[in-house]
Amino acid sequence: MRVLLSIKPEYAEKILDGTKRYEYRKAAPRNEAVRVVVIYATMPVGKVIGEFEVGGILRESPDALWRRTRAASGISRAFFQSYFSGRGEAVAIAVRSPKRYSKPLRLQEVSGSATPPQSFQYLADEA
Repeated sequence: MRVLLSIKPEYAEKILDGTKRYEYRKAAPRNEAVRVVVIYATMPVGKVIGEFEVGGILRESPDALWRRTRAASGISRAFFQSYFSGRGEAVAIAVRSPKRYSKPLRLQEVSGSATPPQSFQYLADEA
């Protein structure tokens, strides 16, 4: 199973170049069958630019998750703390085998919709 995530272009690039090995979320897919994350780089890019395999999903307190993932976070501690402010649980999707598409795709080609997901969207498996 695949899932589509909207990711800011700067972080999408860090994932694809291997410097960001965790994608942080306030909510993540709970379906354990999700194996691939498809990356929609938000505006100004506005294209589906790549994907990565899910290397695991971590759910912990923000402090514990930061200690575990900070070396490969690709973000500042201040941004992390601001993003998870007031939350008891933080989620990190471990990035494995990132792959940049040779040709970026329009969102509608991948999701069937021109509207990017607020959090995530399950996608049908490729035929």
